[in-house]
Amino acid sequence: MTSALFSPITLRELTIENRIVVGPMDQYSAEDGNASDWHLMHLGKFAVSGAGLIITESAAVEERGRITHGCLGLYSDENAAALDRVVRFCREQGAAKLGVQLAHSGRKGSTLMPWEGRAAPLTGQNGAWQTVGCAGQPRADGWPAPEPLDQAGLDRVREAHVAAMERAARIGFDLVELVMAHGYLLQEFLSPLSNLRDDGYGGDLAGRMRYPLEVFEAMRAVWPDDKPMGVRVSATDWIEGGWSLPDTVMLARELKARGCDYIAVSSGGLSLDQKISVGEGHQVEFSAQVKREVGLPTMTMGMIQDPLHAERIIADGDADFVALARAMLSDPHWPWYAAAALDVEISYPKQYLRGYLSRWHRAKRAGE
Repeated sequence: MTSALFSPITLRELTIENRIVVGPMDQYSAEDGNASDWHLMHLGKFAVSGAGLIITESAAVEERGRITHGCLGLYSDENAAALDRVVRFCREQGAAKLGVQLAHSGRKGSTLMPWEGRAAPLTGQNGAWQTVGCAGQPRADGWPAPEPLDQAGLDRVREAHVAAMERAARIGFDLVELVMAHGYLLQEFLSPLSNLRDDGYGGDLAGRMRYPLEVFEAMRAVWPDDKPMGVRVSATDWIEGGWSLPDTVMLARELKARGCDYIAVSSGGLSLDQKISVGEGHQVEFSAQVKREVGLPTMTMGMIQDPLHAERIIADGDADFVALARAMLSDPHWPWYAAAALDVEISYPKQYLRGYLSRWHRAKRAGE
């Protein structure tokens, strides 16, 4: 059987063997921004999973751009050395291509770990730091106000993104994904709900897009021309009057003109007041519309678990990649299951031969 999900795709000079992506999953297990043994284990197992591409969890471009004290960073050479160790291990043991996601938390930073208190800010007693933001509005009632970025601050944050990009290049990542989603700093600039600036970086859509596009251009300029760079967006804030799918289409067109190679289409994250109807593939149509209207490859995500559904998404042209997170946490060898369900043979570690064959036969019996 010929499978769309297991077909290769090339972005610039990078060929990815299939369309299954291990999406970024924050692990909150870094030490001063440094990848730890947990990351070696976490990403290492996905390197031998059969997925075509692994994208690390968000690496903060500034120390103050972390979400929590446990977040990964790429704001120092020490961070880079720790992450390089993990990347080398993954390359030695597996065949997946490797990408890194770069982000700045903005006003959503300085929070507790998820298991300590979901969506709750740190206090002075547990190591809070001063966050920065597009404007001075806090994320929600009870949250501290971020320091609005003036021109000097904007310049520093842009250069922090560039420096992180240069570190990613030295490590040898195959791909970089920039976050303009989920209410983090660059999404703060995009959404009319959070961007209340009265200078050239606010106001209409062109003004609100200006700073995120400047950051993208500066990063793309230092990233090797033969390597792809993508952007993760929130297609909608899920709030009336907020960022919308038509806005996303306009942003994607501007990014395409500046050398963006794909758009990872997520949604939400700006406000605790969002109303999302969550279900398997609830964001696929967003990806499909961006792909149709802009002509860029897209990556979709959102509770996708069924291999036959993932196959249809690619075969129908609704996306070019399917990114999995929860499904991979539950089953790190989900691609083996998908290959069996789609009657496709894929590579696997020889040490795992018995497990691979067992999975294959169980899946084949279930389909009979």
